[in-house]
Amino acid sequence: MKSRLILASGSPRRKELLEQIGAEFEILPAKGEEMITSTVPAQVVMELSAQKAEEVAGRYKEELGTGNHNASEGEQAVVILGADTVVAYENKILGKPKNEEDAVRMLQMLSGHTHSVFTGVTFVIEKAGKQEKQSFFAETKVTMYPMTEQQIQSYVATGEPMDKAGAYGIQGKCAVYIEKIMGDYNNVVGLPIALVYQNLEKSGIEIL
Repeated sequence: MKSRLILASGSPRRKELLEQIGAEFEILPAKGEEMITSTVPAQVVMELSAQKAEEVAGRYKEELGTGNHNASEGEQAVVILGADTVVAYENKILGKPKNEEDAVRMLQMLSGHTHSVFTGVTFVIEKAGKQEKQSFFAETKVTMYPMTEQQIQSYVATGEPMDKAGAYGIQGKCAVYIEKIMGDYNNVVGLPIALVYQNLEKSGIEIL
């Protein structure tokens, strides 16, 4: 029986990745304030993804309803998927830029160097009256070509960097500055979709 999947994120990129694999899902973005207790990128993204998933797990019934039930097969499992992505360079976490100046600073830092992109994913799975939680992360290493000051300024002026961790979109205009990647490309976009699917399958959760 296919589970009910709820994406606890308003990210258009995560939405597109789930649509790409043919998953049916609902969107209920987390609204809470993010609190972190670690400075280790892998721990930070798992912590933030868990906060998002847990918050939405606490309110989805009220806002989305209880979903479909199949009496003959028992209660439908519900999976709330929370995710958070950060860019890390020399162990410094780069989130979304505060303003254009901040975006320029981040791109100057990343230009000509290799950095890591971490995405943390948390599932809150509700099935047969029980709730379980799983958190994991994926890391992809990205090497950027050197960018001139003019190229950085021109790219920031497009507005594309402003809602993206590390101030760039690998799937957008910044593609021309990406020399190579090691790991999952989709993880840099915002969701390691293959790992998400494989981990759900291991838990006996069907989303396709």
